[in-house]
Amino acid sequence: GKDRIIFATKEDHETPSSAELVADDPDDPYEEQGLILPNGDINWNCPCLGGMASGPCGEQFKSAFSCFHYSTEEIKGSDCVDQFRAMQECMQKYPDLYPQEDENEENEKSSKDLEATPTEASAAKEEKGSS
Repeated sequence: GKDRIIFATKEDHETPSSAELVADDPDDPYEEQGLILPNGDINWNCPCLGGMASGPCGEQFKSAFSCFHYSTEEIKGSDCVDQFRAMQECMQKYPDLYPQEDENEENEKSSKDLEATPTEASAAKEEKGSS
């Protein structure tokens, strides 16, 4: 089926490889060059975006992020409210892909409650026991 087995002979291993290494092209827009490419464009392939530029709300993300990046307003991005609202509305349709922050805050809060220091926990037990 899908797999293919190839046997290499001793002679195959004795022959030098004919593979050529190609130097990286610094102008390749798909190379990981950070968020902003040398020409000033946004690198949508940057791993730093965490895949936000693709997926069901990728276009809304790109629109909002581009607006913010190129914003010249005194309060940067203040002219991008509509784009960010459209992105947020899209993300709310896909809660499994884009968890909402308030859910994360609730999870963090409950985990912090569980991490009470031993002195706090024993003080609470003493209060309950003395009443």
